Amino acid sequence: MPFRGLCGIFLFISLLSSAYALDETESAIRDAVNRGEQEALALLEQAVNINSGTMNTGGVKEVGELFAKAFADAGFATRWVDGAPFGRGGHLLAEHGSRGPKVLLIGHIDTVFAKDSSFQRFQRVDEHHAAGPGITDMKGGDVIILQAAKALDAAGVLDELQLRVILTGDEESRGRPLDVANAELIAAADWADIALGFEDGDGDPGTAVTARRSSSEWQLTVTGKPAHSSQIFREDIGFGAALEAARILDGWRKALSAIPNLTFNPGLVMAGTDMDHDEGNTRGKVFGKNNVIAQTAVVSGGLRAISPAQIARAEELMRDIAGDNLSQTAATLNFNHGYPPMAPSPGNDELLKHYSAISEALGYGKVAAVDPRRAGAADISFVASRVSAALDGLGLMGDGGHTVDEVADLRTLPQQTQRVAILLYRIARGDISLPGN
Repeated sequence: MPFRGLCGIFLFISLLSSAYALDETESAIRDAVNRGEQEALALLEQAVNINSGTMNTGGVKEVGELFAKAFADAGFATRWVDGAPFGRGGHLLAEHGSRGPKVLLIGHIDTVFAKDSSFQRFQRVDEHHAAGPGITDMKGGDVIILQAAKALDAAGVLDELQLRVILTGDEESRGRPLDVANAELIAAADWADIALGFEDGDGDPGTAVTARRSSSEWQLTVTGKPAHSSQIFREDIGFGAALEAARILDGWRKALSAIPNLTFNPGLVMAGTDMDHDEGNTRGKVFGKNNVIAQTAVVSGGLRAISPAQIARAEELMRDIAGDNLSQTAATLNFNHGYPPMAPSPGNDELLKHYSAISEALGYGKVAAVDPRRAGAADISFVASRVSAALDGLGLMGDGGHTVDEVADLRTLPQQTQRVAILLYRIARGDISLPGN
């Protein structure tokens, strides 16, 4: 090969390497994270040892106070949002900076473990693992937000961007009404350029979340004509509520099950002559006889979709099928939308590309997008459509979330913090060009 060709290859390799290499400031950020690891572990243990099941409003506030002090000590202005208007403990807000890109950092301080749960304390499992309620979902992520900011400050670059932190107190069980519970989150999203979420994703440090599916509820109510079962299928008697409900469900299965990233699930099915339906607690009592055609059927369940357009299409198909009734039956279908989808976007993909490059520069390898089927709804779902780009699943990794087997891989605490801190620095430096900006 000619010498000039070899020079071109070496130049290309050199440029490629420099794109992934850490500069002096980024090395300083990494080193600051490492110096703060024991401090981070101590704060994590404190937070985990305070029960903050969503409905334990006192515990949620106590964890909020712990983080409020920690953020205030780090130079942030903090504010507590009282959760009484939406039936929860409340949210913690922390802000820093007055110039540069605006970045929203999202965590939550509530867990799924009630005050009377048997799973209450932080416990070391071995050198690299610790168990505890909410350790990965997501008190570890809250610690990472704080420690990343402190590492930027130690490197002298925290003032180069504007940070707004929201640690919600109702992620595991949303307060109502939604517009009140989400008011601060939405306001922060409208302020921000970029949003980063610190859930644990699928627990794999080799992945991050660029898309999440929605979470909606639906209820189908079917009525039929009661009569002796020997007369079923007659034109003037019809098919009854139970068979009509079965027809609708099977129609939905055929129409929806092949659509990528869309799922629906009937979680409660009841049919009979007399029914006492406790809708708020998704339970009920039913009376029916084998020789009587069912007069009423109620089915409730969930729907998950990857985009608003997919939700609209699913609703259209479900309503069409539910409305094409068998003889002497009728059906009504109602939807209750909770978490919207975090739809895929070029901006989200661009953030992931840079995050993965940073991970490689740190020696942790590439980071790929989580399959949306493995990423449930989260706080960032309310935010993603309002910012230029969003990325989630940046928190402490582990296994067993939402169970008494929840365990964190503590090696990912400094790893995730380094990645995020350097990502924030590159955002501040203007390295990340987002579509539409």
